[in-house]
Amino acid sequence: MPLLCVNVDHVATVRQARLGIEPDPVTAAAMCELAGAAGIIMHLREDRRHVQDRDIDLISQTIQTQFHFEMAATEEMQQIALRITPATVCLVPEKREELTTEGGLNCIGQEKRLIEYLAPLHEKGIGSSLFIDADPKQIKASHAIGAEYVEIHTGHFADAKNRAEQKTELARIIDGIKMCQDLGLKVNLGHGLNYTNIFDFAEVPGICEYSIGHSIMSRAMFSGVDRAVRDMVEIIRNFAD
Repeated sequence: MPLLCVNVDHVATVRQARLGIEPDPVTAAAMCELAGAAGIIMHLREDRRHVQDRDIDLISQTIQTQFHFEMAATEEMQQIALRITPATVCLVPEKREELTTEGGLNCIGQEKRLIEYLAPLHEKGIGSSLFIDADPKQIKASHAIGAEYVEIHTGHFADAKNRAEQKTELARIIDGIKMCQDLGLKVNLGHGLNYTNIFDFAEVPGICEYSIGHSIMSRAMFSGVDRAVRDMVEIIRNFAD
């Protein structure tokens, strides 16, 4: 059965708007766990625009499920990951000018570097995932790198301007999922998924986790974190195994 992992970065975004102490993403993470989330995701960006080092440290000490650490493939982030030992790291691209991650990591031509980058993390028992577009060349490169998981970027699908465009993106993602699975890669999905478009994946077998943050926290502003997480857990629980 696929699982829900909740990204709490957006709670930190609201806090950092006032550079204050609330709302606290660590508290939000605990509430998400109590509501049924199978894991918590945080992305510590180089510019620290939302999540802070303090948040990562506290999560690593208090997490009751699994902590998935999103990060750029930099030496600084590697050292932080080795110190806090999350369940997995997910390598993502990062640009200072973007509002949020705009696309998948380019793994092509970086195979050797990323194999060497992930080696000390694997030695310490930390799992790895690569956030990629559903591109056959990226999938082949990800397989060569030896990550256990890939997280397929669903942002282009979520941002499609009409249903025809959305169906084209959906078909590309489903083909990518199948290719990953044929190569032995475990598949997660994330970016832009919400309480409506997620139903397009209801009959797609073999998805391990859905990584969702913005839509859950948006709903939580009106219904509360507990209800928002429980609603999404219930939706995913009825999907194909």
